[in-house]
Amino acid sequence: MARYKPIDMVEHYRGKICMHSDTYFQKRKKTLCTGKICNPRDLAKKPYSQAERETRTKFQAAVAAVKALTTEQKNDYAEAFEKQNKYSYLRNYMIAQEYAKLNQQQGGE
Repeated sequence: MARYKPIDMVEHYRGKICMHSDTYFQKRKKTLCTGKICNPRDLAKKPYSQAERETRTKFQAAVAAVKALTTEQKNDYAEAFEKQNKYSYLRNYMIAQEYAKLNQQQGGE
């Protein structure tokens, strides 16, 4: 008896999936995932907290730091990226490293 695979383009479902919102697709390494956003946040009713604003500001600073990297620094990150297996994309790896530097500078979390 053959194995039955209902949808060839979706290999993995993750999280809560419902029928009342738009579907999104995301590739995680070699797996294509799909999901739906059930209850999107209404910022008028529940605005961002101070901790969330600080986290967003740090992330924006980390992205700006990655954009400001020199070619030599990017090459150094590319070499280190090849030796790790946690991140699938170089840009994500660089942002994580810059974010960690910001955390260390600000006393860490």
